[in-house]
Amino acid sequence: MKLAEHKNLKLVITELPVKEKDKLLLRLIAKDKVLTEHLHFKLLEDESDLENRKDLIKADIDNQIPELKKLTVKEALAKVRKMITGVNHFYKVTKDALGEVELKIYILNKIPVDYKRSVFGYKDFGFLFATYYLKTVAITLNKSKKLHEDLQFDLSENINQLLSKIYSSKLAGAAEASSLPKEV
Repeated sequence: MKLAEHKNLKLVITELPVKEKDKLLLRLIAKDKVLTEHLHFKLLEDESDLENRKDLIKADIDNQIPELKKLTVKEALAKVRKMITGVNHFYKVTKDALGEVELKIYILNKIPVDYKRSVFGYKDFGFLFATYYLKTVAITLNKSKKLHEDLQFDLSENINQLLSKIYSSKLAGAAEASSLPKEV
């Protein structure tokens, strides 16, 4: 049931006493963790807190990289997905498009792309990893193109470093097949 479909309900809610509206609003906010965190960020934090959030994510990634190099491709895929999910959560909370792109480029530049393959599994996790990695790169490049020109210029060095890494690895063929540029 959508609120827009029930105009009478909308009227009744707006006519409620302030104290009752506040009570309902707080109950609704408490049910959505992302909304709660977003409101906390928007109302109680400032620019320095945004930078602290980015630094924490980068530090967490830096701590995971040595372990990531020792994993199989299946285990690495799960870890990388979790890292990218963390950045997606960061964006949902902060609505910082530049920070999202910066962090994803940071992750994609840091993680290794060559892993041990398991010969016993029925799934080719190497293919799944390559597909996920290249799709994430493509999505991140598209998001970077939506940023202001000056911000795109600031990110271009890191993006070109990432693209160079891809085209000098075993992912080059798949990257070319998926029309990933060689530089921006």
